Amino acid sequence: MAPDNASPTASRQRQQRQDGLPVPRRYWSAAAIWLTISMAVLDGTIANVALPTIAREIGASPASSVWVINAYQLTITVFLLPLAALGDLLGYRRIYLPGVLLFVLGSAACALGHSLVWLIVARMVQGIGAAAIMSMNAALVRATYPSDQLGRGIGYNALVLSISAAAGPTIAALVLELGRWPWLFLINIPIGLAAFLIGMRSLPDGDSHGNPFDWIAGLLSALTLGLIVFGAETTARTGSLGGIVAVVAGILAGVFLVRREWSDPKPLLPLDLLRIPIFALSICTSIVSFAAQMLAYVSLPFLFQTTLHRSVLETGLLMTPWPIAVGITAPIAGRLADRMHSGLLGAIGLAVFATGLFLLSRMGSHPATIDVAWRMAVCGIGFGLFQSPNNRTIVSSAPHERSGAAGGMLATARLLGQTGGAVSVAAAFHLAGLGAGPHLLLAASIIAALAAAVSLTRLAATHPDQPRPGQPRTE
Repeated sequence: MAPDNASPTASRQRQQRQDGLPVPRRYWSAAAIWLTISMAVLDGTIANVALPTIAREIGASPASSVWVINAYQLTITVFLLPLAALGDLLGYRRIYLPGVLLFVLGSAACALGHSLVWLIVARMVQGIGAAAIMSMNAALVRATYPSDQLGRGIGYNALVLSISAAAGPTIAALVLELGRWPWLFLINIPIGLAAFLIGMRSLPDGDSHGNPFDWIAGLLSALTLGLIVFGAETTARTGSLGGIVAVVAGILAGVFLVRREWSDPKPLLPLDLLRIPIFALSICTSIVSFAAQMLAYVSLPFLFQTTLHRSVLETGLLMTPWPIAVGITAPIAGRLADRMHSGLLGAIGLAVFATGLFLLSRMGSHPATIDVAWRMAVCGIGFGLFQSPNNRTIVSSAPHERSGAAGGMLATARLLGQTGGAVSVAAAFHLAGLGAGPHLLLAASIIAALAAAVSLTRLAATHPDQPRPGQPRTE
């Protein structure tokens, strides 16, 4: 057998890794990625908004209908890291494209749902597809763009994500006004099929390796994240002993996973990447910052409706300046990240984010609409300035052959941070009632300031693709 460095396929893959995709294939690949992430984000926001309507029409209680959301989120949690590892072994598009089809299939099944059990199973199918999409997204972006434009590509992704998040509630309201709830899932089908067809012709191949997949590590990973997330949410919501038992069982599974993978050169749980200081610090920054974001994002609607006495429609409009500001800022931050150190950009962004959260916590009980809106925009500007540079560093600090693992870890960090934030809100409301909103915003501000401090520590932990402040790139 010819050595890898003599293989035409390996040579083409190395060329692709160095230079990204050629134009116009690069643009088509980006379009496929954008269509897919917009579909996934829209589905999440639409399902949340439509849940009361769905529960009423299928005859489910509000408490049990929450599993339409939980089943989707838990499935993503369980499959993220195993699918990321499979992507590094088999090639990114071999995981991504079947994931898109699974998401479309799950969407069609949701639209045909006639019972709660049917809908939960269909959402789990969607969750597997979403996990495949999320775990491969960053790796595909890295393979699509040249290295000196990676921050720009990640910024564009953040722009699409923010627009989708902002548009989701409005689209849901319009669809429910004009038709029945199954149409909320049917709209995924043309978007997903278009993304699949474009992706078949344009998405980068990525490397593939003949190494066997460690199914035991995959099972331990699923148990670790699934039990910890499920147990934490259950404990915060109900205070039951079962939730605590689930968390402990998840931690034990995690201990076994780390022991099994400690000496593996390419482990499913990317311990090898966590030994890279800039990668580990960026992951920590991501977890802490997303915890602060979710603390605010979950508590704000309750604050607007219970303390400020705004309607549901007004609440939706008041939430909009945040994702719009992220969408405007993220592409600019992405371009800056191609020239400046993410530790500095992230610290500035998180400091602005912390300031916006503090101002929200101190706006009183009768603020004018404009006073709420500009504070929300400050939060969005700060978070957008942080997110693109941080994601760029996480992706680019990993070896090319571990891009899938880096993308999976990026998505897992975001999920863990958001879960921690949501669990904290649930626990606070359980203990102190809905009046805890301003205190939660103040806590989120402190956490964001802590994340800014963590981001600054990255200035001393650079890598070849990341200049120190004032030092131009050599790419």
